[in-house]
Amino acid sequence: MARNSRTFGLTPRQITSLLKNRAVVGLLIVVAIIAAIIFGCRACYNYVANDNSNSTVSNNNGSAPRGNDDKKQPRSGSTAKLSNAEATELYLKTGNPSNASQADANNYLMVNPYFALSYNREKAIPNWVAWTITQSDLGTGDRQNDFRPDERLPNGWVRIATNDYTGSGFDRGHICPSADRNANPEANSATFLMTNMTPQTPDLNRSVWERLESYSRDLVKKGNELYVISGVYGDKGKIKNKITIPTNNWKVIVVMPNGVGDISQINKDTRVIAVDMPNAAGIKNDDWRKYLTTVRNIEGKTGLNLLSNIPQNVQETLETRVDNK
Repeated sequence: MARNSRTFGLTPRQITSLLKNRAVVGLLIVVAIIAAIIFGCRACYNYVANDNSNSTVSNNNGSAPRGNDDKKQPRSGSTAKLSNAEATELYLKTGNPSNASQADANNYLMVNPYFALSYNREKAIPNWVAWTITQSDLGTGDRQNDFRPDERLPNGWVRIATNDYTGSGFDRGHICPSADRNANPEANSATFLMTNMTPQTPDLNRSVWERLESYSRDLVKKGNELYVISGVYGDKGKIKNKITIPTNNWKVIVVMPNGVGDISQINKDTRVIAVDMPNAAGIKNDDWRKYLTTVRNIEGKTGLNLLSNIPQNVQETLETRVDNK
């Protein structure tokens, strides 16, 4: 009977000890399995996350957005102090329409954090000014009203001062509007540089042209961001034998959904507003839509190549269509 009281030759005490050891081993095995599962899940998650961050997804245009680790160009000089290189890239994203550079006195490229322009030394006015408008550019800041000569002009150049317009009957007409840059005082002040001014009739500057400017800002407030280029052409005399009075003011506005900041998203359905207004009296009650035109027509009047960074087949559609929205 003593022999039968053992199980496989083990005493009850040995059996109890063995069971305890097996329980410990089993517990360790369970812990190891759980740890392996957790580690495996984490590794799988990291692989998927990393794969997603490095992949690109085509949009409806067939173009791919930038990856998460790409440097994104700031879309507003009002919230980020842009270098000249960054500002040039941002404001001339759709193209440099006259190939302006600092080698040509009458097509002289000037850039600050808030807009870029081509200045004409002979005419003492800008040929064109380019800027963007985003929600971060719009605020409730005070109008600075600090009209002043632009000291960035090269030595020996005439610097137009505010009193050069005195008694002329023409307004100092902003090309990049003050109200497009009222998020902070510095941005607003930059619009009062005289290199951003052209002679405009009061009926143009204070009325029909201003209504177009206000409409542009309304588009931004409704969830869009704008790429804008605006300028002048023609010659109807000079103020004080210095400042050319243009016959016309024109503007081209590319309307993009807010936050895109990528001209590769521009397609044949993108809205483009082009206007060409006479710099004349008697138009203050006109609707700005009366002066809608095509980009191609403005190019013909100015000799510029607008929207040149947009693919040619898209340009062909956008530049020959009159906005009807």
